[in-house]
Amino acid sequence: MRRTLAFVLGGGGARGALQVGALRALLESGYHPDLLVGTSIGAVNASFLAIHGVSLKTIDTLVEAWYDAAAAELLPQNYLWLILRSILNRPTIDPYHRMREFFLSHGLTTEMRFGDIAGVRLALVATDLNNGCPHVYGQDPDQLVLEGLLASTALPPWIRPIELNGHTLMDGGLVSTLPVEPALRLGANEIIALDLIDPRGTTAESFQIGSFMGKLIYSVEQRNSDLEVALAQAKRVPVHRICLRWDEQIPVWDFEHTDTLIAHGEAIARLEIATWQSPRKAWWSRWLGLDDRSKTSRLKKED
Repeated sequence: MRRTLAFVLGGGGARGALQVGALRALLESGYHPDLLVGTSIGAVNASFLAIHGVSLKTIDTLVEAWYDAAAAELLPQNYLWLILRSILNRPTIDPYHRMREFFLSHGLTTEMRFGDIAGVRLALVATDLNNGCPHVYGQDPDQLVLEGLLASTALPPWIRPIELNGHTLMDGGLVSTLPVEPALRLGANEIIALDLIDPRGTTAESFQIGSFMGKLIYSVEQRNSDLEVALAQAKRVPVHRICLRWDEQIPVWDFEHTDTLIAHGEAIARLEIATWQSPRKAWWSRWLGLDDRSKTSRLKKED
C-alpha cells in the first residue's frame, strides 16, 4: 500500500511560529508531505506552504510573512474590549477584514480553489456550530481556499463565526485542535503532528475567570487531541507528535516573539527527528538488501 504522509498542523495563535521552525527541520531532514491538514493558525501555515510550494525557499518566505503579521496586529490585544462589544451586540468587523487582506497580500487570491493547488493536497478544518463537528475544506476541489482559511481562523472575540450556506463556522480548534482525525479521513497512513497545545498555567490555584478559562480550554483541547491520536493508533496509523513549547506562556495574540519561537521550534523538531532515525543495519542485512526501516520510524522520505 502506498504511503501517504500527512503533516498535521494544530492551532495555537501566535505560537504557530514554532511550527515554522519545525517545518524547516522536517524539510531539511528529507520529510515531504503528500497531505497538509491545518486548523486555525496551523491552517494559515499549511495554506502558505501549499500555495507557494513545499520547499525550503517557501519556508524563508513564510518567515517574512510572520514578521508582517506582527506588524499588522492581526489579533488586537484589547480582547476584553472586543468581548464587551460582543456582549452589547456591537461586534467589530475590522479584524476580519484585516485578516482577509493579510491573506490576499501574501499569495492567496479570491478565485483560488483547492483543486488549483499542485504538488500536495491541502485540507483546512473549521468548526460547524450547527452540529458540533469539524467542517473540512478541501475534500471538494471546487471549494475556495480563502473561504476555508477565513472559516478556520474565525476566532471570537476577534472575529465572529461566519454564516455560510446553512453552516455557522468558526475556528477549527474548538473541536479539532490537532486535526489527526480529518487527516485519517482523507487517507493519511503516516502522520507527523505539530502540536501547539500549552498546558502551563492550568495548575495555578486561582479562581479568577482568566485562570478558569485557561484550564477549561486546555482540558478540552488536550482531551480532543488525545482521542484523535488514539483513533489513529487503533487504525495502526503511526503518529509522530512533536509537542512544541517555549519557556514562557505565549498568548494567542502576541506575535512579538516570532524570531525566538521559530528558532526554538526548529531545535525541538530536530531533537525529535533524531529519535526517529533507524539504527544502522547489520552487514548481512545490507548484503541481502533488506529494508532497514524500524517499525517506529516508517516515515516516507524525499528522494
